[in-house]
Parts: sequence; structure tokens; C-alpha cells
Amino acid sequence: FTLAITQALIVRTGEEVYALPLPTVEGVARIPRAELENLLSQSEPSYQYGEQTYKFRHLGMYLGGQSAKLPEEDASVPVILVHAGEYSAALLVDEMLASREIVVKAVGPQLASIRGISGATILGDGRIILILDIHALVRTGAPVVEIKKAAPTPSDDRPLALVVDDSITVRRVTERFLHRHGLRVETAKDGLDAISVMQDHKPDVILLDIEMPRMDGYEFASHVRNDPRVADVPIIMITSRVGDKHRARAIELGVNDYLGKPYQDSQLLDAIRRQLEEKGIELP
Repeated sequence: FTLAITQALIVRTGEEVYALPLPTVEGVARIPRAELENLLSQSEPSYQYGEQTYKFRHLGMYLGGQSAKLPEEDASVPVILVHAGEYSAALLVDEMLASREIVVKAVGPQLASIRGISGATILGDGRIILILDIHALVRTGAPVVEIKKAAPTPSDDRPLALVVDDSITVRRVTERFLHRHGLRVETAKDGLDAISVMQDHKPDVILLDIEMPRMDGYEFASHVRNDPRVADVPIIMITSRVGDKHRARAIELGVNDYLGKPYQDSQLLDAIRRQLEEKGIELP
């Protein structure tokens, strides 16, 4: 078989790092900071480059994250120019890390179904990052955040799932999947964040990753089982660590079910349904 290799820009938006294939990028403009701040203050922020007008967009907002933070000390800010059909965008990111050759790998069905994701690659330090289909994202016309605001709010009597994972992409994928199958969803980026969420919401089921900053999945599971208010909430641990010792430790801490990545959507749904039914809750 042949490996697909391409040059890519490696960028950071929020806490996530992504690869943008260079063939899909028209160019990178470095805009003086003062000029950029002036452009962004306009009612329809855009950037003129050659004969093309590019509307400013925050890459993170296409991906369910936040707008980029302009570096305070830099005299100029890199902006990624993209043109797709009738849409042109000047993309703002938090940091442009590198330009390098990457090996393109396929992603599982959970990620492949999401518009704007074309694959994954492994960086030199072992991190796995997603490769973005920038043209597909730009053709949506509006960042995901704006689209999501218009979505109907699910009724409050649906079961509530708490998704705890340090990857914003995993949180977003899982949230969309659970919404489609009749659950309300709260998300948290690690155990400490999840504890904060549970102060306002008691979930009916918790989907939990192991490896996370500040408080990992094991520590959070232990906290849940020792907190009388939420001690009865079922926990489904979802992780790439599928060894017997990891599973045994999870069960010892009171985890109810253990799924290895990658998993089939039906496996996750069946696991959730089982745990909810044991509590007398039925999915719609």
C-alpha cells in the first residue's frame, strides 16, 4: 500500500493542535497588529489581498471552540488565507507552530462522519492530531458556534450525560452523537472541570477518559464514588488503554463499564442504555 504524505501547517487554537494541508491554503499573510485590530473592529471584518476579499474567521469557532487570542507581544499576526468556492476566509489561530511534512492516516467512523476532518497524523513527540479539511469548514459559511446557537434546545426531561475528555474534538463528536440519541449533554475537559459542572448538574451517566491534565479519569472516578450526592451515577470509562491492569483498576474504583478506543457507536449506545435501564431510565 502507499502512504499519503503532504506538507502541512501545524497550528494551535485554544488547547488543540491541528494540521492544515498546505495545498488547501492559498497563503499566509502577516498583518501588523495595529492594522489587524483596526480591521477586526469593523462591522464586517475582512482583509483585502490581491483582488480577493477574505472575511475574518476564528478557526477555533468552526470547531466548537473559542475565538483566537491575539499575542500581545508580537508586532505582526499570521493569518491563514483560504478560498473555497464562493467563500473566502482569513483564519485566525492562537499560534502557528510549524510547517512540516506529515503522514496522513485514516480516522475512525466517529470522526470521519464530521465535516471538516480529513484524517489524523502523529507528531514527532508522539501526539496524535487531526488533519482539517479547511475547504469543507469554510464552505459551511459560518462558524460552528453561530450555527449551534440556532439549534433547538433539547427538552429538559431527557437523561443527562456528562462527557469528560481533554480533547475538544472528542467532546464535540460525542455530544453530537448523544444528542441524536435522545440525551442532554454537559462536557468537561478534565476531572476538576467535571467536578465544577456537577455542582450545577447531577448527571444520569458519566462517560470518562483516563488521561487528562489536572485530574485524570481514575482520580475523578474515585472522587465520584466518595461523593454521596453523585456516588450512584454510573461511569463508563472510554479509553485507548485496554490492558487488563487498567481495566482492573477502573473496576476496583467502581467504574461500571469499560470501552476501548476505537469503539462502534452501537457499543457505546448499548452501554449507556444498560446503565440507564438499571436506574429505571429509558432512552427515548
